[in-house]
Amino acid sequence: MTGAFQSAVRGAVAVIAIAVGVVFLPIAVGVMPEQFFEAGCTGGQWAGSSFFCYGFLWNTLTTGVFIGIMGPIIGMFLVHREMALIGETLAHTAFAGVALGTLLVGASGWDVRLLVVAIVVAVGGALAVQALADRAGSYGDVPIAIMLVGSFAVGTLFIDIGGGFAFVDINSYLFGNIAITDDRSVTLLAVLLFAVVGIVGVAYRPLVYITFDEQTATAVRFDVRGYNALLIVLTALVIVGAMQILGVILVAAMLVVPVAAASLVSTGFKDALYTSILIGVASVLAGIGLSWSYSLRPGATIVVVAIGVYLCCVMVSDSDLTAQI
Repeated sequence: MTGAFQSAVRGAVAVIAIAVGVVFLPIAVGVMPEQFFEAGCTGGQWAGSSFFCYGFLWNTLTTGVFIGIMGPIIGMFLVHREMALIGETLAHTAFAGVALGTLLVGASGWDVRLLVVAIVVAVGGALAVQALADRAGSYGDVPIAIMLVGSFAVGTLFIDIGGGFAFVDINSYLFGNIAITDDRSVTLLAVLLFAVVGIVGVAYRPLVYITFDEQTATAVRFDVRGYNALLIVLTALVIVGAMQILGVILVAAMLVVPVAAASLVSTGFKDALYTSILIGVASVLAGIGLSWSYSLRPGATIVVVAIGVYLCCVMVSDSDLTAQI
């Protein structure tokens, strides 16, 4: 793509960053003035929509923007390391965490935060995948497949033992639900956003080295094993945050599809990173809007929008190749 396109992408990402700082972070930490929501509701009604009159939808938008940023950032490293299925595996592990939370509620009545339990279990599962990969010598299909099916099976058993669906709507976690993002969940997502962006910003150079050439990374004395573990733990955190809207079954798409689309229309790793963030945020916001307007499942709608963008990028890249020939 041309330099003008990449400049436009960077400008759009800068606008997203400003919006995060001015609008979405204040919403996440609960300091946004009430006048903002009233103005948003009035403006939406003037445009013929009541979307912005509901507090939980502001939470959903905020969570969606955070996911649209975090997912592609982590996905850039996973996709280029051919580790895309790790996301699906950790999503099933997070599902086991939610199921464990329902078991704790059912057995003890303890007011446990399902998202916190899911984070703990997903991080544990991430480290287990890392340990299995180290023993196998690579991120092969076997350890990933075992963890994927095993965690989902354990989660199903936890649900049965804990009383089925009596304590939480598991379908909301399987398929996504725009109504389950409460204030505390959004605040937790803001913390995860800071953690992911901050850690990747600090460790960007070694992560890029390890992504493309582990031998060179070892030669320059980077802790390859430690950075591998760091990447997979960050993946687990992003997965847990994203599954609230996308659902366990489709959550890995936000790690893969925007990155795949961006890689087709970008000329370098950093340009593809910026483009994937733009595609991720745009897909989430468009998907949330369409799911609300037409009573569709948000996860499926977001993924279909992202795939639509991917197909457009395929056509654009093919036309550019034809023009060069």
